[in-house]
Amino acid sequence: QVELVESGGGLVQAGGSLRLSCAASGRTGAMGWFRPAPGKEREFVAVINWSGGSTYYTDSVKGRFTISRDNVKNTVDLQMNSLKPEDTAVYYCAARVSLTASTTPRSYDYWGQGTQVTVSS
Repeated sequence: QVELVESGGGLVQAGGSLRLSCAASGRTGAMGWFRPAPGKEREFVAVINWSGGSTYYTDSVKGRFTISRDNVKNTVDLQMNSLKPEDTAVYYCAARVSLTASTTPRSYDYWGQGTQVTVSS
């Protein structure tokens, strides 16, 4: 069993930046960040494969968010720039055993408790 602990959420004005971090208690495969979406349990925001060589972003965050990982520290970060009020959500870190990144939430084996990001206009 792997535990995931997120940090770095908070309140920021539109146009500002936040950096989310997720620490895993052990080695994992692919990792990602997700948030709730209308009509869905969660939608993917950004995912990264085990090596860090492949990353995927939902269209609404492309060019603004960057996902990265450190396999020595077992962490995955999400740098969020040019934040918009519509980015407001609880952001969940997820990890899976498979080394390949996936944008499907149900394919992830482990989940964090979530961290709140609030962007004011």
